[in-house]
Amino acid sequence: MIIVSEKAKERILELKKTENRMPEENIRVSVKGGGCSGLMYDLGFDTKLTDTDQVFEDNGVKIIVDRKSLLYLAGTTLEFTDGLNGKGFQFVNPNASRTCGCGESFSV
Repeated sequence: MIIVSEKAKERILELKKTENRMPEENIRVSVKGGGCSGLMYDLGFDTKLTDTDQVFEDNGVKIIVDRKSLLYLAGTTLEFTDGLNGKGFQFVNPNASRTCGCGESFSV
């Protein structure tokens, strides 16, 4: 399961509104090879489900995760920050043994 913070939820709802997204569009979170630590997060809107997808809902936000990515993402919290050190979505991943400075890539 992926946990969605209140700030992340607010930003997702704001993006859906400003980008004229359809109500049935959900958040897809996945892990792909790349980045300076070996694996990187991918986040976007999606309406399609595959046979390997799991759908979770937290804090009123539906999240789609494929089975392979879920192995890396279980227990992760999706945050949103708009502080002095940068603005954007961040993943607080208890499975990551190392993360890069930008917070967009990790290793296990």
